[in-house]
Amino acid sequence: MAFILPSESIDGSPTCNGLHMNGQDSLVQPLLTDFYQITMCYAYWKTGTHNEPAVFDVFFRKNPFHGEFTVFAGLEDCLRFVENFKFSQSDIEYVKKILPENAEPEFYEYLETLDGSHLTIEAVREGSVVFPKVPLITIYGPLAMCQLLDTSFLNLVFLASLVPTNAARFCQASGAKLSLLEFGSHSFICSFSTRYELKLRSLNHKDTAETLDLFQASIEKRTWLLDQMAWGVVQSEVSDGELTAFVAYAIAFPDSFLALIDTYDVLRSGVVNFVAVSLALHDFGYRSMGCRIDSGDLSYLSKELRRRFVKVAALKEEYKFFETMCIVASNDINEETIMSLNEQKHEINAFGVGTHLVTCQKQPALGCVYKLVAQSAQPKIKLSQDVTKITIPGKKKCYRIFGKNGSAILDLMMLEDEPEPQPNEQILCRHPFEESKRALVNASKIIKLHNVYWKDGVLATPLPTLNEIKEHVNLSISQTLREDHRRYLNPTPYKVSVSERLYQFLHELWLQNAPIGQLE
Repeated sequence: MAFILPSESIDGSPTCNGLHMNGQDSLVQPLLTDFYQITMCYAYWKTGTHNEPAVFDVFFRKNPFHGEFTVFAGLEDCLRFVENFKFSQSDIEYVKKILPENAEPEFYEYLETLDGSHLTIEAVREGSVVFPKVPLITIYGPLAMCQLLDTSFLNLVFLASLVPTNAARFCQASGAKLSLLEFGSHSFICSFSTRYELKLRSLNHKDTAETLDLFQASIEKRTWLLDQMAWGVVQSEVSDGELTAFVAYAIAFPDSFLALIDTYDVLRSGVVNFVAVSLALHDFGYRSMGCRIDSGDLSYLSKELRRRFVKVAALKEEYKFFETMCIVASNDINEETIMSLNEQKHEINAFGVGTHLVTCQKQPALGCVYKLVAQSAQPKIKLSQDVTKITIPGKKKCYRIFGKNGSAILDLMMLEDEPEPQPNEQILCRHPFEESKRALVNASKIIKLHNVYWKDGVLATPLPTLNEIKEHVNLSISQTLREDHRRYLNPTPYKVSVSERLYQFLHELWLQNAPIGQLE
């Protein structure tokens, strides 16, 4: 179970602005770890193996959400963590409190010396589509120091990868024509009950800067609308408090007015008030962004809203923009909801997703693991009766193999000293554990998956911006995954293979380490 220091130092004095005293974030620091990482570190130190060269892999065993791909994220957080890794004096004092009293004092002196300067970190590019068993990050350096990164790296990678994978699946479900927005709560409408609560009514015209009364203009537009449109709505059914809230929000954000119209009644109040304020804003030189519905039959309501907007657009040529007015739908949106609404031929332009995206309710954890695969040049393997939990030993290099149609065929892991695979040459690719599953692959293109990102105490590869990562995610999905890999139901498994040499090496090591049963 992870333990985290609070925002106070060990002597009770507060830290500065939530930052660890060595410059780290107050949550992401060396003590964001499990107690057993500290105990293992002490055991390594006690037995004199703490500085032996070691290799650890970070990977996962199964794609989330019953899908066949994962989007890798969290690399920059891991690198920043290593960059600032340093036990503070308060950290050391805390470790002294939790370790047995007979722990040798020299161990704490050793902890004070630790930093990331002797580590080398290779990783897949952040935002790449990745698959089970293939190392996301490979760390090599002193055994004990590498071990201390275990819990922190897993915490920084698993959720960071899970949420964008979930988001990518939402995008797949919604299709290219729809937008997705991340939404929280919105209680602004309920804070107004009557028009008399509006303290500021005026708004400057966008072009002339003339000060005009937006509330009065909206009231006049609403009266005119109810006279012009056969919507079956009478004045008494339309909420004044809602109109007041819309006006207040429009005055604050005239260029980005997006109204939640389902607080009272979407068709008898919300849409009337939204159109009235939008037309008043139009007269003032502004353009509404759209409206949002957060309850009820989203498909039916979106169609009714579009029908009304088209009628408004027909009233005057200058109101033509209402034909394409944006309709945003929210309310516990998930993949199944989006696909169902698509089947119903809705008129929604964008979905607001929140809870199901950030909490990943369908699968709240990605099964990431951090495993030792080599120590002092000797390969290490974890065995299990569950074959999926057997690790691929040794330091490896990994490649993505593309076929003639431009899509990826498989990911290939090889031993570090093997020659690199070449395009247009046959490569024997084998399933790591099933002897009969093998294939000769003739690649049209081969991409090396790992780059060195940290070496000799500094970043060795420039880190991309958030927009560059976003572009890479879209490119990686489109170039790597065929449609059958991406589909919602029964997607085709993406192949992860090993070279012939790695296959033989794995199975020889497996047999050497597996106990021999005895029958009597």
